[in-house]
Amino acid sequence: MSSKIVWFEVVGQDADKMRAFYGKLFGWNFNVLPEIDYGLTACEETGIPGGVGKAQAGNGWNAFYVGVDDLDATLAMASDSGASVLQPPTTLPDGTYLAVIADPEGRPLGLVKNQAGTTT
Repeated sequence: MSSKIVWFEVVGQDADKMRAFYGKLFGWNFNVLPEIDYGLTACEETGIPGGVGKAQAGNGWNAFYVGVDDLDATLAMASDSGASVLQPPTTLPDGTYLAVIADPEGRPLGLVKNQAGTTT
């Protein structure tokens, strides 16, 4: 089974500065969710959706998220293959279930459980 990239993310210490940078550079507009200092892009028509916001821990990262059918099983397989967990499984207010791992060389990779009605 093949999985597709379903989201991208840029998180760091100064979310306003990053949103200004990416907005100017690529012409992106953001719908900012102030309670989590996270801006959702409006680029779904021209590419994958994504967000720019404040890192929950550390310096932050740039990541893409791959949709998977079973997040917990995928995390276990990733750990067995040398990955480490950067952000443990989290359920967002809209029900999205996601995690971020570091591949065996330390690069971040987001995993998100496919929502009902979506396919990989």
